[in-house]
Amino acid sequence: MSKRGLIVGIDHYDHVSGLTGCVADAMAMESVLSRNGDGSINYECRILVSPGPAPIAKAFLRSQWRELFHDFRDDVLFYFSGHGTPTEVGGYLVTQDGTLDDPGLPMNDVVTMANNSPARTVLLILDCCFSGSTGNPASLQSGDLEDRALLREGVTILAASRPTQVSMELGGHGVFTNLVLGALRGGAADVRGRVSAASIYAYAEAALGAWQQRPLYKSHAAHLEPVRVCEPKVPDTLLRELTTYFPCPDHEYQLDMTYEETNQGAAIPERVDTFKKFKQLQIAGLLRPKVGNDLYWSAERSGHVLLTELGKFYLQLVRQGRI
Repeated sequence: MSKRGLIVGIDHYDHVSGLTGCVADAMAMESVLSRNGDGSINYECRILVSPGPAPIAKAFLRSQWRELFHDFRDDVLFYFSGHGTPTEVGGYLVTQDGTLDDPGLPMNDVVTMANNSPARTVLLILDCCFSGSTGNPASLQSGDLEDRALLREGVTILAASRPTQVSMELGGHGVFTNLVLGALRGGAADVRGRVSAASIYAYAEAALGAWQQRPLYKSHAAHLEPVRVCEPKVPDTLLRELTTYFPCPDHEYQLDMTYEETNQGAAIPERVDTFKKFKQLQIAGLLRPKVGNDLYWSAERSGHVLLTELGKFYLQLVRQGRI
């Protein structure tokens, strides 16, 4: 399976005021999305910036959208950082040649292309003002229906702000993009290191207060595919060993002094290795001592360890053959 991404950042505009962090946003997104945490290829990205070698005019960006989606059946990502503006017929992404009367491309045009494309999944990440209107039909752009979207299965939108809100820049990056970058670098990764669009949204939403811009997540996804894979907290090889130590979810595994390597003369190397694995599982939140919080004292006192609810969940995945 292959992935392709189109990354756009516009600081320079020909007819409207410029911005300062959008090119930096785009470059940082391209850097983090192009490789997984282990260095393996993730998205094959094309990056467009203004100022840059070619103007990001309306016709040019539309042609790039067509090429992005044309006859591609795997995973597609589109990222935009720049101006967004509301109109009577919905939000627009402002292209470099945009004016007050002709701002650029309708946000919903890229949604229409995504819906009509053969791509397995499409993720649209928009860091611009009023980006929450993306995916909303013009007839639903006001009132209580403003947050409804029409998406085919496999399409997800991450928007920096609600349909009536602006998106802020701070410290050289868009506020939303900065959070997305943190999420992709591991802040929103699960135990296996997988970062999904849903976990990116949860990470960003939790970091923004009630008086700040509020991101939106719109999705018709049957599966939460990873957008990026970071270094796992627990490798799959260790997760698969859960069934060795815990034959059932409520099993209590007893430790003793032979598991602790500082007990010279008593420690058994194989059990010391198990103890180190248990420590890794504890740090990841999958395992805990039955009494107290310290594995060392559990071993010294011949205590037991057991799985947390999260640990039981991953045990179930292993037993189902999903890991």
